[in-house]
Amino acid sequence: MVNISLNDLKRMRTQTLQIPNRNGLNLSAQMDLPLKERPRAYAIFAHCFTCGKNLRAEKTISLSLTQSGFAVIRFDFAGVGESEGEFYETNFSTQIADILDVANFLSTHYEAPQLLVGHSLGGAGVLLASEQLPSVRAVATIGAPSNPEHVKHLFGSMQALIEQEGEAQVLIAGRPFVIQRHFLRDLESHDVAATLTKLKKSLLIVHSPQDQIVGIDNARKIYEMARHPKSFLSLDGGDHLMGRKADAEYVGSVVAAWSSRYLELADSDPVLTDQQAVARIGKTGYTTEIRMGSHTLWADEPKSVGGDDLGPSPYDLLLAALGACTGMTLRMYADRKKWPLEEVVVHLNHEKRYPEDMALSEERPQKLDHIFKRLEFLGDLSDEQRARLKEIAERCPVNRTLNQPVVIDSELGGDQEG
Repeated sequence: MVNISLNDLKRMRTQTLQIPNRNGLNLSAQMDLPLKERPRAYAIFAHCFTCGKNLRAEKTISLSLTQSGFAVIRFDFAGVGESEGEFYETNFSTQIADILDVANFLSTHYEAPQLLVGHSLGGAGVLLASEQLPSVRAVATIGAPSNPEHVKHLFGSMQALIEQEGEAQVLIAGRPFVIQRHFLRDLESHDVAATLTKLKKSLLIVHSPQDQIVGIDNARKIYEMARHPKSFLSLDGGDHLMGRKADAEYVGSVVAAWSSRYLELADSDPVLTDQQAVARIGKTGYTTEIRMGSHTLWADEPKSVGGDDLGPSPYDLLLAALGACTGMTLRMYADRKKWPLEEVVVHLNHEKRYPEDMALSEERPQKLDHIFKRLEFLGDLSDEQRARLKEIAERCPVNRTLNQPVVIDSELGGDQEG
């Protein structure tokens, strides 16, 4: 195992990797790392059939796991996404082999994986691959079929043509894929039931009762065939691809909490900063991990400007700070005065009105930021008390900071690369 220095881990939250498989093809992979700490354990994420590693749900689950200290490799199977190879030359067996090759890469260069997570057909893949990986202690499947042959239904009427002609082009999620006869035969060669009845791994089965692609009955069959310890999580209201970000965040947090009971987790390192907050952004995208003491959150940009919308924007966080400070200040003041203030709601919005601001003064044009703040006070308060609370709201520390010049001193930290 390569000894990775903490400085190496600090430099990048997401690392881009090229992992050679047994057929000499490079698999495109991303390894998401926890912020400024050694991973407590390593995990592999196997994507759904034809999906790829960059499906938003899979990125979100991976990032949720990093908040609990996991390092997660998500990769494209050969012939999919950015990996080398032709899809028509692959099958379910080659996908299982890719999982094993990624696990071997992790064991050689980092640390052997303890957790496998698989989505849809990738879920069936990690079940079968885990049998050959002694280091793996826990497996989580999401919307997985109980039998790999279930995927045949995606081919519809083209199945007969594949059998007759040897191959056919099939549209899956609006994209064309060439499916050959050997793919169908290979699906039939795998016995998930036989693996489950003897599998000595902790198992979490995540499935939505409303899944229209892989029905909930598949989860029941997997659960009944598997040995204990086994758990089932009903993702009520979710769809097969976890299109709602909240669903993926929920799954990621549950997988992290559940698996911690069964894994050998290294001690978590504290955040390596002597300041109040630390923020880190990786090589690609705008998703930023922020830690403030023992608290962690994500920041991002909306999709309209190229982000993944996995967290509030920097200006959203600024407004949140102002709103929180306003509420706290009013709570303290009302408590000291013993006023019947039951609740404070602060609505905030930020705008830039540069053309209007520039037109206000031809001699000294200015570019100003405008923050709109609407206050709601709940409680049996007099008009005078409400007016006074409005005045006090302007005196909260963050409000005062924003209303006066701010000096920001910047310096370069250590471990700079040339």
